[in-house]
Amino acid sequence: MRNDFLIFAVLSLAIAGALTWFVSPWWGILLLILLVVIIVGLSDMFQTKHAIKRNFPILGRGRYIMEFLRPKLYQYFIESDTDGRPISRIQRSVVYQRAKKVTDTTPFGTQLDVYAEGYEWMNHSIAALNGHDLPQHPRVQVGGPDCKEPYASSILNVSAMSFGSLSQNAILALNGGAKIGHFAHNTGEGGISPYHNEPGGDLVYQFGTGYFGCRKPESGFSAEELSKRAAAPNVKMIECKLSQGAKPGHGGILPAAKNTPEIAAIRGVKPGTDVLSPPYHTAFNTPRELMQFVGLMRENAHGKPVGFKLCLGHKSEFIALAKAMVETGITPDFITIDGGEGGTGAAPMEFSNNVGMPFREGLAFAYDVLVGFGLKERIKIFTSGKIINSFDLFRAFALGADGCNSARAMMLALGCIQALECNKNICPTGVATQDPELVKGLVVSDKKVRVANFQNLTVKNFVELMAAAGLSSPDQINRSHVIRRISMNECKTYEEIYPYLPANCLLQEATVPPHLLRDWQRAAVDSFQPVLAGV
Repeated sequence: MRNDFLIFAVLSLAIAGALTWFVSPWWGILLLILLVVIIVGLSDMFQTKHAIKRNFPILGRGRYIMEFLRPKLYQYFIESDTDGRPISRIQRSVVYQRAKKVTDTTPFGTQLDVYAEGYEWMNHSIAALNGHDLPQHPRVQVGGPDCKEPYASSILNVSAMSFGSLSQNAILALNGGAKIGHFAHNTGEGGISPYHNEPGGDLVYQFGTGYFGCRKPESGFSAEELSKRAAAPNVKMIECKLSQGAKPGHGGILPAAKNTPEIAAIRGVKPGTDVLSPPYHTAFNTPRELMQFVGLMRENAHGKPVGFKLCLGHKSEFIALAKAMVETGITPDFITIDGGEGGTGAAPMEFSNNVGMPFREGLAFAYDVLVGFGLKERIKIFTSGKIINSFDLFRAFALGADGCNSARAMMLALGCIQALECNKNICPTGVATQDPELVKGLVVSDKKVRVANFQNLTVKNFVELMAAAGLSSPDQINRSHVIRRISMNECKTYEEIYPYLPANCLLQEATVPPHLLRDWQRAAVDSFQPVLAGV
């Protein structure tokens, strides 16, 4: 790292100089080479564009050599790799290019196999619109009839990532980017840190089962502490996290190596210990109690929008939540649906790979249930789960989203190279570490602009896609606009794969569609456990 390079520079120059002076002038050739290497290394240390080179002078250049070679190797990877990784390489390149404001167009057409099962595309219109004539930054108004201070949210925001999981410089850059681009930054369940507040970007204050930031001294939820956090002018919405896509049903994890005294003070925990949030909430135990808790949140939110986030599991549980909304008359202003394939944090492999309803199924189901209970007009839906590019946004809106959140792409915009060391405190780019030497590599003044660039250009390209479909507003996008290849000779629209439910059809058992009847019957407002017939 930086200190190691300085030690190397001093010792190598001293040794080479001594050999040149006392042994032979021919050693001066080595001295000259070392001087060139050290000058290059010092320039790496003091430049502000590339965190890898700042943290690893000279050695970090190897990464950029491979980046230069990548186009020459691209075709090989696309032809030989069958596990989906080439798509992530393409998407990662798009994020980097937009963050740096360099050309993100591609030569030689589609780089994906359009005849492969799972390939998706959108329908365009002969009567396409001029995207430049449409609003370049569409907003969504969040706040139901009980909300006194609705929030005009961007359609693409920073998803939940806590200070602790991310470094202070990463948080400063994300919030600084949100400030520049006028979009929202979700705090994650770790609470509001000084680094969330300093840049002045809009915040969505999130708390989870650990109640960090709204926690009683002896643990447990504190409405008074929530009121204090919600009163801050930069806090625009409040979100209770029920579960997350990375590890639904597991609870958050902050490894001991990342739990510094500063982070421990913000969270109200003991420093240097693993912080394991419970997998369940203690403030409520049933769907009805959750709605009452939403009412308590609203009472302490100073009129701001309140909602909750979850990755869907049992369908009957979400139906039970909707039943509780109807019975109590209490509805959140928004619900965030996280896909089971999402998440950037540390998680057991089985939870990352095999737990939680995937993004498409979860989002479509949540939208349909809210429509079926006549609740959708009161509630906005946000979604997250590998939202990377503009087509991902379009696809989410087709399935029923009103807005999207992204964690992975925002980390890439910060300079993340997917070293997969997030849980070890040795992230080489300074994004997901608390090591001060590594954190120095992430220069906030540069990276906050990149975050804003990525968000801005992705939303603008989304508007271009929308215009290509002949649409002037995101709320005009529907499931007929996106097509998925089922097999070599069969393609279906999302409307065929995820057919819409009739409005209000779930209010009475007699009108419930057959494929949902069992889950509807099992859904009870007094228990999250499904009601089983004959038990």
